[in-house]
Amino acid sequence: MATTNDLKNGMVMVIDGQLWQVVEFQHVKPGKGPAFVRTKIKNIMSGKTVDRTFNAGIKIETATVDRRDMTYLYQDGADYVFMDQSTYDQITVSAEVVGDAKNFMVENQDVIVSQHDGTVLFIELPATVVLTITETQPGLQGDRSSAGTKPAVLETGYEIQVPLFMEEGVRVKVDTRDGSYSGRVTD
Repeated sequence: MATTNDLKNGMVMVIDGQLWQVVEFQHVKPGKGPAFVRTKIKNIMSGKTVDRTFNAGIKIETATVDRRDMTYLYQDGADYVFMDQSTYDQITVSAEVVGDAKNFMVENQDVIVSQHDGTVLFIELPATVVLTITETQPGLQGDRSSAGTKPAVLETGYEIQVPLFMEEGVRVKVDTRDGSYSGRVTD
């Protein structure tokens, strides 16, 4: 058990028998009346996001979430195989649980796998990953009709917008939170 004063982004709570993850929160102390906490929480199983307000200081039930450092090994049909870095045990995770993380995962990449009671809840990636552009059209000088960007396909098959000067084979940083181009990697 914890109180609303202990809320943090990423914390997992049990509300009405379901697991909810705190996306963002804000403590509010109005001039009149009691303080409260305004939160945006996401249902871990369904992905639904809702706004919820709690009175300050009330007790909330927290879920025990085991976060383990794992390595993404390979895709096996529709499932993804991960290896625990400390025990070398391998687990298989369904594509539904992996979700959008599949767009940014390459083999032998380190990730964090979050589990509750032996069930994998979600995959956490670093804020940015480095991926290689495998397919893009050559940029034409003076072509500014699309605000200086063009589509490019990454090695995972995911498509992002990149600046016109980017070419195939270039390694780029991609923000895993929104899938946007973050910069060029120079080795």
